[in-house]
Amino acid sequence: MSVKEVSRLQVMEAVSSRRMKQCEAGRVLCLTTRQVRRLQVLYLEQGAAGLISRRRGKRSNNRLDDALKEKAVTLVANRYVGFGPTLAHEKLALEHDLHLSLESLRQLMIDKELWKARSARKPVVHQMRERRAAKGELVQIDGSPHAWFEDRGPRCTLLVFIDDATGDVQHLRFVSVEDTWSYFEAVESYIHRHGKPLAFYSDKHSVFKVNARETQNGEAITQFGRALQELDIQLICANSPQAKGRVERMNQTLQDRLVKELRLQGISTMENANAMLPTFIKSLNAKFGVAPRNPRDAHRPLGHKEKLESILTLQASRVLSKNLTLQFDNTVYQIKTPRPTYAMRRAHVRVSQDRKGEVTIHYKGKQLQYEIHHRQTAQAKIVTPKEINATLDNTPRKAISRSPSLKSDHPWRKNMMPVKKQQQLQGVR
Repeated sequence: MSVKEVSRLQVMEAVSSRRMKQCEAGRVLCLTTRQVRRLQVLYLEQGAAGLISRRRGKRSNNRLDDALKEKAVTLVANRYVGFGPTLAHEKLALEHDLHLSLESLRQLMIDKELWKARSARKPVVHQMRERRAAKGELVQIDGSPHAWFEDRGPRCTLLVFIDDATGDVQHLRFVSVEDTWSYFEAVESYIHRHGKPLAFYSDKHSVFKVNARETQNGEAITQFGRALQELDIQLICANSPQAKGRVERMNQTLQDRLVKELRLQGISTMENANAMLPTFIKSLNAKFGVAPRNPRDAHRPLGHKEKLESILTLQASRVLSKNLTLQFDNTVYQIKTPRPTYAMRRAHVRVSQDRKGEVTIHYKGKQLQYEIHHRQTAQAKIVTPKEINATLDNTPRKAISRSPSLKSDHPWRKNMMPVKKQQQLQGVR
């Protein structure tokens, strides 16, 4: 007998000996008085055997059909290799109209060794932070380097923009390396689509924060931080990965779901993957997005003086020499101006470089004409750990030229041979 049936037996004994009323027995067993009377009749007629369930040992009425189970297992084994139970359950329902419970599929996959249950990790408690109230108040950004195309294509990085209030993925973009130019391009696409958010929330990557000890006095700023200041967007750097947990958890979700979606569609290039991302984002937000507490949208439009093509550039301040020259990116530029040269000596100018490598020089809001005076020899390049692989892959290599091997009777070889060996080659005995 089960524990439940033993409890019923004890209560029925008390009812039969008049130590307990039927209404009291119903409250103890969570049954109606009518059900208690039915159990009492079975107990008086058959004893303890009358309280044992009649369904024991028989097939369940809700048991899955064997053909349905076999079809589900075959699809998972052939088409959805490596899928977890949750994602495989969604694909079976959407793509094949095959409906069975998630737990049933999980047990089938474990039984057929299509999925291995993971041992539960010890939970780590972190302080919870309430979501922002309105959309656009805080957008978490991060780059996720991963083998997104598995063995079908090269490794790359996925830039992820997720709204803190709704959990919606606002922007995704595959890039070869996580650098300033890739974030400039992603921010430009984001602003054109949604507007300017109040703040971006990132990690301490060198794109967002100057990490050199000699410049940690609060005055140094990265190119990305300078561009956001001009756009009136606050940049906040998290002190730990757990602080921006929403985008970190989304990275894990994407590394599972997006990788498998790319595999199903046979996509193996960044261009094709970026083309399918809008559709994927829409389906992902429909499943995981939540409603904000405040229905207003905090995004702001661009001002009439805010030109993204000039703001999202690499900029530096330089001082002109007595000869009206300046140095930028290992290149010396000579300023050409109709005004007297002494008028611009020691003048402060702003140098800008766009993503195409074109340089413009401005003085008091006006663009100056220049010519390249000298290009210096490139020195050792400073890169971050995330940029090492892309730097090596994109560096042109010179072909190694090898001198042809010299024949044994070549004059150079003869000079290095002993005299006896030379005489043998010439046939002298």
